[in-house]
Amino acid sequence: MTHDVLVIGGSGVDTIVQVADLEIPQSDSVCVPPIRDYVAHAGNGAALGFHALGLATKFIDFIGDDHQGDLIRARYRAVGLDFSSLPAPAGTPRSVNLVDRHGRRFSFYDGRHPEELRMPADFYRPFLADSRHAHISGGSLCRDLLPDLHSAAVTVSTDVHAWDGRDPWAVPFAYGCDIVFMSAATVGDQAPKILRDILDRGRAKVAVATDGADGCYVATRTRPDARHFPALAPEAPVVDSNGAGDAFMTAFMDSWLKGLPIDRCVRAGSLSGAFACTTRGTHERLITRPELDGLMDTPAAV
Repeated sequence: MTHDVLVIGGSGVDTIVQVADLEIPQSDSVCVPPIRDYVAHAGNGAALGFHALGLATKFIDFIGDDHQGDLIRARYRAVGLDFSSLPAPAGTPRSVNLVDRHGRRFSFYDGRHPEELRMPADFYRPFLADSRHAHISGGSLCRDLLPDLHSAAVTVSTDVHAWDGRDPWAVPFAYGCDIVFMSAATVGDQAPKILRDILDRGRAKVAVATDGADGCYVATRTRPDARHFPALAPEAPVVDSNGAGDAFMTAFMDSWLKGLPIDRCVRAGSLSGAFACTTRGTHERLITRPELDGLMDTPAAV
């Protein structure tokens, strides 16, 4: 096949504002370090992450004919990512992310794609036919793809982010993909129960909930009661947690696609996620294949 991974949807631009604390000061303004725009969002993180690990990656999405779209196209040309796009009628999605002095973030997400926007079958099907695995991260624009993905000879992964286990927007993805990632940010210690529900009600072989500095939970068909894994400490100070979940997912999936045991998948994901937290910006610096391989068998702090 031409591509190891086809990533569908989920590119945009983050405007990152560095603040002392994630709270509103008792004034009408505050001075902050320089505010910057970064090529970002979950699909971008997936595509760039897989690409950095050496997987033959194809990325398709809707992109606006605007300044943000130009930033995205320029980034992909610079790194050599295979990218095809359709014009986004409402422009390129954006986020404004506040990042505090501990690297924690809060995001104001502008998901500006119209609710009725869908990825056309005649656009994605030729790429799907040439791919081994598909990762969908485009929200409603990918909702109608699942029957085609199930019919094709591909495995499918997704990230439902801070899903609460009930909100209907994520239900088709949580129960319709083979590998499901989510964040425990909203549900806390209920994450193991939601992972078990994903396995019981859906087609997933593996369900993962990342929990930042508290590590992650993983449930599988052979071990449906979620197992907790502690986090691995990065080798440099944490400055920005933007993109850490995407970095975890890509390294985990890279190992899973190679048929490695779950423990090794989690270790790869944890190392990649920790690495992402040591660089400012969302996906500015991604772990490479030699860097990850060099860390996999090196003792790491827990």
